[in-house]
Amino acid sequence: MAMQERAIRTRNALIKAAAELFDQESAASVPLAAISAKAGVSNGALHFHFPNKAALLDAVVVAAEARLCRITRPREARPVQALIDASHDLVQGLGRDVVLRVGFRLSARGESSESAPDLWRDWQRWVEATLARAEAEGALISEAASKEVSAVVVAVAAGLQARGESDSRWLERGVLTRFWALVLPRLVGASARHRFSAAGGGQVLQGVPRAQGA
Repeated sequence: MAMQERAIRTRNALIKAAAELFDQESAASVPLAAISAKAGVSNGALHFHFPNKAALLDAVVVAAEARLCRITRPREARPVQALIDASHDLVQGLGRDVVLRVGFRLSARGESSESAPDLWRDWQRWVEATLARAEAEGALISEAASKEVSAVVVAVAAGLQARGESDSRWLERGVLTRFWALVLPRLVGASARHRFSAAGGGQVLQGVPRAQGA
């Protein structure tokens, strides 16, 4: 058991080290020796877990997928609030979690293999399913088409990630909060706006009211 736990720690350390280095420069330019050195393990240990760089790239994306699954976990909140909360978790994660950020980047740029998860596609499918559930429950106003709103939500998250690559201020909670503050009245109607927190998770941004029951 101790050996198994050590192997898991070594594998995770290699994935994190790879993500940190890939975050600084292109994956193609990072030698495997640099990754093993950063992780504090031998080259032999790296090759025990990953036969080549392609396998390591895929492992970073798979690790990012696990983080995305935690973000899109079932929540007690109603679908619209669950979507708001998850979108905040994703954008905050892209700013703070190097494995999540680099995994999404590798996936979007096609640097991982075809067998690796397509993270933006997975996020889009979850957004679509969540809004479809809200629509089925009658939570959306008649003018709000869930498919069209889904596309906007995904595009905003992708745009914030892209802008955040060069300016981290785009990944601050207030930016997405103001987006939801603008969208919510057009999604659930102005009269129902007070039921939801645009800041996510019951948080409050100045000028944006706290949810009064999600």
